[in-house]
Amino acid sequence: MEFPKEDSISIEPNRMPVAAWLANALCLICMTLAAYYWFLFAMAKIRRAVNKIAPSVKVENYRGCVRLTGELDNWADIYKCGKAAVSKGSLGVLNDVKLKGFCEKPKRPALKDNALDGQKPDVLVIGGGIVGCAVARELSRLELDVLLVEKANDVACGASSRNDGCIHPGMDLHKGQLKLKYVLEGNRMYTKLADELGLSFKRWAQMLIFSTAWENALISPLFLLRAKQLGVEGVRHVTKEDIKKLEPNPPSWAKGGMYMASAGMVSPYKTTIALCDNAIQNGARVSLDTYVEGMELDGGKVVCVHTNRGDVYPRAIVNCAGVYSDVIADMAGDRTFTIHPRKGTDIILDKKKVGYALSSYARSFFAPLPKEAQPDAKEEVGHTKGGGVMRTVDGNILVGPDAHEVPSREDYSTSISDINNIIKKQKLAQPMLNKGDIITYFSGTRAATYEEDFVVRRGIFTSNVYEAAGIQSPGITAAPAIAVDIRNWIKEDLKAKEKSNFNPVYKHTPRLANLPDEERAKYIAKNPEYGEMICRCEEVSKGEIIDALESPLKVATIDGVKRRVRPGMGRCQGGFCSPLVAKIIAEHEGIKIEDVLKGDEGSVIVYGNTKGNAKGEDRDV
Repeated sequence: MEFPKEDSISIEPNRMPVAAWLANALCLICMTLAAYYWFLFAMAKIRRAVNKIAPSVKVENYRGCVRLTGELDNWADIYKCGKAAVSKGSLGVLNDVKLKGFCEKPKRPALKDNALDGQKPDVLVIGGGIVGCAVARELSRLELDVLLVEKANDVACGASSRNDGCIHPGMDLHKGQLKLKYVLEGNRMYTKLADELGLSFKRWAQMLIFSTAWENALISPLFLLRAKQLGVEGVRHVTKEDIKKLEPNPPSWAKGGMYMASAGMVSPYKTTIALCDNAIQNGARVSLDTYVEGMELDGGKVVCVHTNRGDVYPRAIVNCAGVYSDVIADMAGDRTFTIHPRKGTDIILDKKKVGYALSSYARSFFAPLPKEAQPDAKEEVGHTKGGGVMRTVDGNILVGPDAHEVPSREDYSTSISDINNIIKKQKLAQPMLNKGDIITYFSGTRAATYEEDFVVRRGIFTSNVYEAAGIQSPGITAAPAIAVDIRNWIKEDLKAKEKSNFNPVYKHTPRLANLPDEERAKYIAKNPEYGEMICRCEEVSKGEIIDALESPLKVATIDGVKRRVRPGMGRCQGGFCSPLVAKIIAEHEGIKIEDVLKGDEGSVIVYGNTKGNAKGEDRDV
């Protein structure tokens, strides 16, 4: 069969009838006007709601967002104004209302040099929390130059180390939330991820325990229906007898409950470090003590990032800055959200109490707290599921957290009233709780948005920015799934190819204390330093500490070693082993012991020598 030549073919242009063109144009105009007037109506409604709380606060539309400006003398009112401004018709809430007399200065490194000046990475990841490290690892699968910057002197120094390590099942979330999407996907990824990175990961489940017969009868079917609607797997009703089989010491008041098998526990800081180390092994670079000071934009793109270590010129930026992610988004010209810090406190109990928690559990939130469990002080604002009792992968019992809206993004303080209230409330779930068993407690701040959802997307106004912001409570669960989406977007946008030699496996020395005697003896025979015990509470050897100092991300501080192999995390909290760890660090790094830091800049533990002791020798103090 012969085909006609191209120049002999006559093609009539596809012309849209004028009437159809006018109809489409009219439809577009009407939709635009409808959206405009709907937004005006919504703004008027928001303005009334906000002004009921604070008449002086100005409400305006800014690039499709609801922006609040002004000054108030009460943080609770600022928070309430932000919540009142949430609307489905806007891109987000920009709560720029100032707290009178409060000016927070972010912690920033004193270091100033030009180590990064002029560098042109393909991707700059800002933030060394679990999301940033997960993103760096996923991007290291591609043929790209990936640079992660973190302002602290280690990764996992913020929220990624100051949380309970719970892998959430997703039952407290809602349809349509990004939280739900990423929590469900991330939860399913953890079994494989833990195997690749050599993590201790336990699916110890969660239980919501009913204290009344009516809850047991009425709430159970609704709970099961909700699990089916959300797509949460492994949810089932348990009877009073089932609870006795699942928990060694169940509360006497238990009438039944709901069992969520997909929940688990992981060490949040070890997971973050392992993700980072594996990213480095696959070619990613990490710059610690690096603070982002500003950005330059041109043509709707970030072209330069100013840091304390020089100017960087990336092709793309991933914003994983946690509680400062809205600040970074503002620098990048892509802010549509506001982070309001939410502080929570957790309590750690001695390992002697491991006998009473095999799963994470809490008293049902449907039943009101009795008078004896009411908090000592009334909370003005707060947002929490109520916390619970759970066993960590390292064998301790963790109790908490609570939740307080606070103005400071780096408020890690603890208070005796918070400790008392947590114990008082959770004793309902586990009467055996005793303040005398507490070995430590800590606080962290969650990066919550007023919409109470994640912000994971390509940039809206800036084309080479990718946001991973508002990653609060279930962030550890969601991080692996968030990282996969961001990797795929960047792969598409930068036309990057997959590496043929990517290695997902991170091999490191296992916890010797957890090995059978025969396996442990093999390590000691190979290196006698594995038999030299430094931390007796946690059974950490000198060899393991040296391994930590020689890991891909080298952090020679007492806290850095602590996060990696746990010396100082036992009952004495480093009272006996910290000087020994400091000595090992000094010897390994070839520095004076006076130069060894506990953690942050200036946190020295040895100040010098005293002279003239009984033997006429110098002695460290």
